[in-house]
Amino acid sequence: MTDVPGDDARTADDARPWNRQRLRSNNERLLLARLRAEGPASRAQLARDTGLSKPTVSTALAALEEAGLVREAGWQAPPDRGRVAVLYEPDPTAGYVLGLDIGRSWLRVAAADLDGTVVARSDVRNSGRSAAAMADLTVAAARRVVADAGVDPALVAHTVVGAPGVYDPERRRVRYAVNLPGWGRAGLLDRMREELGTPLSVHNDANLAALGEYTFGAGRGSMLFVFVMVGTGLGMGVVADGRLFTGAHGAAGEIGFLPTLPNGGRDLEDAVAGGAVVRTARELGMAHPGSAKDVFDAAREGVEPAVAAVRQEAERLAHVIAAVAAVLDPDLVVLGGGLGGGADLLLPPVTTTLHRIGPLRPRVRASTLGEDAVLMGAVATATEEARERVFTRSRETP
Repeated sequence: MTDVPGDDARTADDARPWNRQRLRSNNERLLLARLRAEGPASRAQLARDTGLSKPTVSTALAALEEAGLVREAGWQAPPDRGRVAVLYEPDPTAGYVLGLDIGRSWLRVAAADLDGTVVARSDVRNSGRSAAAMADLTVAAARRVVADAGVDPALVAHTVVGAPGVYDPERRRVRYAVNLPGWGRAGLLDRMREELGTPLSVHNDANLAALGEYTFGAGRGSMLFVFVMVGTGLGMGVVADGRLFTGAHGAAGEIGFLPTLPNGGRDLEDAVAGGAVVRTARELGMAHPGSAKDVFDAAREGVEPAVAAVRQEAERLAHVIAAVAAVLDPDLVVLGGGLGGGADLLLPPVTTTLHRIGPLRPRVRASTLGEDAVLMGAVATATEEARERVFTRSRETP
């Protein structure tokens, strides 16, 4: 988590000495965690599951209900014809979040409740000719999405921005965002936070895509999986035991900077990203390939230069995956990004090449979220942060 300075991410309880109020807060957190993890429950069931006494559970539930954090979710008829038990669940409308995916071609924005359910979204062409214009477009789109959802802006508890590069909290700017010129300008993200009026965190897009696939897509249940994003650039996110691994300085997964020796000093991003597919197809004789999508479409029609270009791309990707497997030993590799739409053509030769070049052969699958992977990762990350903020805010309300 990298918060843009100007917002203290610590909870109020972290600074308080142990007292009765803190004990009550911890009990309420415990009940909320149980309800979120395992679904609606009655007072008696919550007491059994948490070890709290029934009076303590009743008091905590009453406080949570009064604060708007839980609500009744129906009734449960006991098997012995005893009293009907009221079921409780967290109220997802207690707060909302914004997820922002800022890419070179598209700006994607979603508003979601505290369950992570998207209530409104918008996809806007990135027509900004400068980083400032791009930020303005994003803020305007976010405001429209909140309005379209019918949500009070004051209830938006957190915003997460996904974009290429790595956020540097000391310099308060993004580094390595080579595909978004000007995006590393100091003060840009601070201005977005101020204009949106919410706490705001910044994350690398490949990392968020990895979290999105882990939470909602192909990575669910994986012990250690890697998301390889291939599009305008090349990036990677690593999720181990449900947690994102970012390295000592937040740059873990920046595999695009790895050099490749056989091609005169190009780095992997230049050799593997979408532009490489177009360049290879042109070199092999394909007439006027305008984009990687054009190449993949032509390959499906059997156009030989396009078929050969896709095959070369798959072989390069297989070498990337083999290198990653040798270092991390993942049980799953997910391919996504702009080239993810060509996974039907890429996966067979990727698998064949992996079996040919080495003994480490992790499962390789296509992203199930497609172009929404970064956005849904932003929503999932924002939701985790917002739940604590909403809880703390509700306990501070007189």
